[in-house]
Amino acid sequence: MNAENEHSRSIWMDHPGTGETPALAGDLTVDVLVIGSGIAGLSCAYELVGSGHQVAVVDRGLLGRGMTARTSAHLSFEIDDFFEELRSLRGEEACRQYYESQCAAVDRIEEICRQEAIDCDFVRVDGYFVPATEKDVDYLRKELDAAHAAGFADVEWVDSGPAAWRQGPALRFPRQGRFHPLKYLDGLVRNLRVRGVNLYTETSIVGLEEKDDRVKAKTASGNTITAARAVVATNTPFHLRIPIHTKQAPYRTYVVAGPIPKGAAPDALIWDTLEPSYHYVRLQPGHDKDMLIVGGEDHKTGEAGDMDERLSRLEAWARECFPELGPIAHKWSGQVFEPSDYVPFMGKSPGYERVYIITGDSGEGLTTGVAGALLIRDLIDQGASPWAAVYDPDRLMLRGAVEFVKENVDAAKHWMAHLQGGEVSSLDDIRPGEGALIKLDGKMTAAYRTNEGELKLCSASCTHMGCILRWNPFERCWDCPCHGSHFSTDGEPLQGPAFSPLSKVEAG
Repeated sequence: MNAENEHSRSIWMDHPGTGETPALAGDLTVDVLVIGSGIAGLSCAYELVGSGHQVAVVDRGLLGRGMTARTSAHLSFEIDDFFEELRSLRGEEACRQYYESQCAAVDRIEEICRQEAIDCDFVRVDGYFVPATEKDVDYLRKELDAAHAAGFADVEWVDSGPAAWRQGPALRFPRQGRFHPLKYLDGLVRNLRVRGVNLYTETSIVGLEEKDDRVKAKTASGNTITAARAVVATNTPFHLRIPIHTKQAPYRTYVVAGPIPKGAAPDALIWDTLEPSYHYVRLQPGHDKDMLIVGGEDHKTGEAGDMDERLSRLEAWARECFPELGPIAHKWSGQVFEPSDYVPFMGKSPGYERVYIITGDSGEGLTTGVAGALLIRDLIDQGASPWAAVYDPDRLMLRGAVEFVKENVDAAKHWMAHLQGGEVSSLDDIRPGEGALIKLDGKMTAAYRTNEGELKLCSASCTHMGCILRWNPFERCWDCPCHGSHFSTDGEPLQGPAFSPLSKVEAG
């Protein structure tokens, strides 16, 4: 199972899957094991098989149906947290490496689409950074200067934003892109199969160790995969308990999509300066009408239960800006991981010599996944990458100390919930289709009542680090507010870093 089993369905999930793929049925030996089949994992497999490695890819769920299927699919190399913020924190060299790597990622997607004849609606479009209020106009000038310092020389100030938007200045970022992420991944999968890459679904890795210059990966079914190297591309690393997870925090983001007449909205990427959660907009082309995709209303994972209100605000904002928007056809959520110093973690995993990671997407998971694949290919083949320093997973976070402390204080607060009372005092208080925390025999329990009235009771302690889970009424799953694990109502892990199911609880 993976995040596809959560309740909402993105616009991309209407696309049929890649066909039946088996689970691993025995032991396996390969050159490189890639764990995770989102854009990061499949891109790594593509790059590594192209440089002569024997590669296998495994995923706990279906190919490409994790968080890659829950994005808005912007392909942008303007940093999600802005070049000005990164420059202030880590300097112009970090900005330059970030820009070059993310730009290379979009170039690589375009190149692969052409080489492999992948029809995934890829097109280059302009990106527009617009002020949410008049007072934000001055910030655009700082961002323009920082983008130029990073090497993004053709970013320009425009006196009016994109058509059908609103009056006022904007920054125009040329050469950005958009595509259909699952059509792209399907194209990668077809190519990988032809080139002999072993692909396995419903194969959960529950242990990873280095021994005798090899990586040994244990599956939940008891098989062993032996590899010279492994890449953990699971959105967030499952094999680490402390490193990385204290340096980034999970956030839920929300997206709505509906039909709009052709020409009623610009074919561009648009994002604004609104804090704490900016809006982001793009089109997906259709035959008679286009689909307008609008996202925003982010919050820390597990720290909100007002999803309906957030989606209503998002829709109202979209209709104010784009009055011709038709009925909303899709509403969904995804999860991003926000690093304390704004930049993802990509490279050699802390504590390992032969294991590599890609994590900390910070809203740019698609470009980050591809940039990470290029970086890791170079580290494996050449021992170096021109972008290694900015993404180094072992880097100190001293200059991001404020965010680091804040996020970890929040995590400690959720762990201390073990000592508190439940949300309800009786199982009878839980209505059909709802979940809540309750103390049973002194232990916090995650209780869910199905629409048919059946109770499902599991331990409320996340199997990663023991934080108390929170009910997500929109996705109808249990979310860990500390490190972003998700569990089904049956207790099965849907999203890491947890890989073990919740223990069952018997009603007294």
